[in-house]
Amino acid sequence: MKKSILWAATALTFFAAPAMAQSILTVNIEPATTWVRNFNPFNQTSARQSTLDFIYEPLVVFNRFDDNKPVFRLAESFKLADDLKSIEFKLRPNLKWSDGKPLTAADVKFTYDYLKKFPALDFVSIWTFITGVEAVDGQTVRFTLANPSSLAAEQLAQLPIVPEHVWKDVAEPVTFANETPVGSGPMTEIPRFTGQTYDQCRNPHYWDAALKVDCMRFPQLADNNQILTATASGTLDWGVSFIPDIENVYVAKDPEHFHFWYSPSSMVAFLFNQETANENNRKAFNDVKFRRAASMALDRGTMVDVAGYGYPTLNEDPAGMGELYKSWADPSVATDFGTYGKYDADASKALLDEAGYVDKDGDGFRDNPDGSKISFSIIVPSSWTDWIDTVTIAVEGLQAVGLDAKIETPEEAVWTGNLINGTFDAAINSLPASASPYYPYKRAFSASDKGKTRFTAQRWFNDDVEKLLTEFTHTADLAKQKEAMNKAQRIVAENLPIMPVFNNPNWYQYNTKRFKGWVTAETPFVNPSISRTNPARLLHLLALEPVN
Repeated sequence: MKKSILWAATALTFFAAPAMAQSILTVNIEPATTWVRNFNPFNQTSARQSTLDFIYEPLVVFNRFDDNKPVFRLAESFKLADDLKSIEFKLRPNLKWSDGKPLTAADVKFTYDYLKKFPALDFVSIWTFITGVEAVDGQTVRFTLANPSSLAAEQLAQLPIVPEHVWKDVAEPVTFANETPVGSGPMTEIPRFTGQTYDQCRNPHYWDAALKVDCMRFPQLADNNQILTATASGTLDWGVSFIPDIENVYVAKDPEHFHFWYSPSSMVAFLFNQETANENNRKAFNDVKFRRAASMALDRGTMVDVAGYGYPTLNEDPAGMGELYKSWADPSVATDFGTYGKYDADASKALLDEAGYVDKDGDGFRDNPDGSKISFSIIVPSSWTDWIDTVTIAVEGLQAVGLDAKIETPEEAVWTGNLINGTFDAAINSLPASASPYYPYKRAFSASDKGKTRFTAQRWFNDDVEKLLTEFTHTADLAKQKEAMNKAQRIVAENLPIMPVFNNPNWYQYNTKRFKGWVTAETPFVNPSISRTNPARLLHLLALEPVN
């Protein structure tokens, strides 16, 4: 009798396991025509966007929605030296990689030394920021900084930590696909991967008991239209897509469960590649008068109202501060240069005339002052329908003032690669949101990042701006930081290397039918977006649990 009861209990446990494992969170991060199995956390183009944070947990997440407070993850604390010249991170005790091997300070040291050995992996140019890394003991890592910095922890936490016992034997880390990753985050296991869908499931050795979701599922969706269909049908639990008229096409279908919340986020801007291989275009792109005239040809209001259905926030600030960083904006900058951030077709034409950009060959489009032809395409991802509409409006405006502009729509990975490699003429791009404008400026205008990230795609660099950004980090005094930022934004506004048009919302849709614990407008505890530029998505995942 006892044996029968024992067998029955064992069988019940065994057969119940699959049902228990069905807490599957279906999400969308990136559009794709097919999934490619790549989980290299240093890859900025073809790696799956669920790699960072979910497979490779950061040392710390800084919560922009809570005064940038640190939320400790792999690290349990950090201590910045009084002179701001070094910083120590202390790891949590007894951390393990997903294969069960210990995660120690040696792995952290290995990772940063590895980036020094293979600088192509270093997508934030961390070795321009630090001069050394030392494993003090099994739990403690000390970084020596190249310059004093009050933002050292935030800078260092941007990079993934990888296991030495795996990566030390990787001969070609730049092209390594890392198909079966060994990670530290909550979702490291890949039990299923096809071109149409993949599952990313619970790390068997994850340290945080807050995790209540067993798997994340990523259906392949090619563009915003397919994403809209999946969202409106209730297939997706968590989304990050532009959905036109969302109240009617999504919320109205199930008001009890279908929700969204949009808050101001990344700045969207047009840019010219100032190092383009096209010599004639390069002449124009490097002329600030040409850039100013092009900026005034951009009908930002129509982009917001028509392409964005009114969801983005207008940004006419030539320094890029906009609504998100309005507390950092120097009013005198807008007084002196603000006209170049506003739509004014007549002023655009007048400035082009004044600068010598006239139609010299009779084809209906303006040429360079020396008579050479200007003709360029603006690249935009083929799946981002709202941005395609935005670029279409831009092209119409540029053509109306006499510039031979066109639209080109590569796939997102190709677009990203072109921006990184500099193989394009013009583009629409965005800069990630942060607690202050320091990080967007740092990402956009650091010469050491050229060829490593899409954020430097305009290839405009200025020694004074870089010095001012370094000066910004030398102090924690807000008044002194603002003084440095005022000077930097004036240089940027005067040179107009990028042409801001609006700030995207945090695209965020959520379905409460299967999971609860979501960020809402009433409980905005973290940035809710599942975008790969938002490390706080990890904290959002940990707040979720199945309804049943």
